[in-house]
Amino acid sequence: MEKIVILTGAGISAESGLSTFRDEGGLWAQHRIEDVATPEAFARDPALVQGFYNARRVQAAKVQPNAAHQALARLQRDWSGDVIIVTQNIDNLHAAGGAVDVIHMHGSLDGALCAACGHRWTAPPEMAVGEPCPACDAPTARPDVVWFGEMPYRMDEIYDHLAGASIFAAIGTSGQVYPAAAFVHEAQAAGARTVEINLEPSCATAGFDDRITGKATKAVPQWVDHLLLQRI
Repeated sequence: MEKIVILTGAGISAESGLSTFRDEGGLWAQHRIEDVATPEAFARDPALVQGFYNARRVQAAKVQPNAAHQALARLQRDWSGDVIIVTQNIDNLHAAGGAVDVIHMHGSLDGALCAACGHRWTAPPEMAVGEPCPACDAPTARPDVVWFGEMPYRMDEIYDHLAGASIFAAIGTSGQVYPAAAFVHEAQAAGARTVEINLEPSCATAGFDDRITGKATKAVPQWVDHLLLQRI
């Protein structure tokens, strides 16, 4: 049975109303990445970092999954083989849209992590500086997200899936952030057919076999329909 591996980025959630790195006036535009999304930033100004992710958590709680999220959940349900969704996003819109077993390579806004002992738990709506870990009581709680300079989660598992993929799709990604930007090459080396679905060409567009340009809410359901009709 053919395995489909799908990588999603900020572009798939943007149509639900979540800001991307490049949105003018969005949360990211108000801060330098170096000030809110690195281990050094958290050590230097934990209040700023916690406040930034608290604001992102509030924003994420207000939005709903869109037609692209729902289409990928439908593909998981109706495809005869495995459909593996790997996301760079830290929102929960894939799960809210019906997807299962989503691999959050950059962590999740819903999670908290103890910087001292590594314990994980569900994050409160608002995390305070010095919030204690429920396992070791150290005042070192942080968002369970992967910051710049840190290793993404579950990479061995992701590479195993890419090695077995028949189809690889990148949806709403910039093609600028590694290691995710190199997934297309890993999949191609394994013999997969590759497709990019994006609002505009990404930095990695030239490396894909097929390219679909358009809004995710229209392009992704059409792509899913095409795949499923081929199997009827």
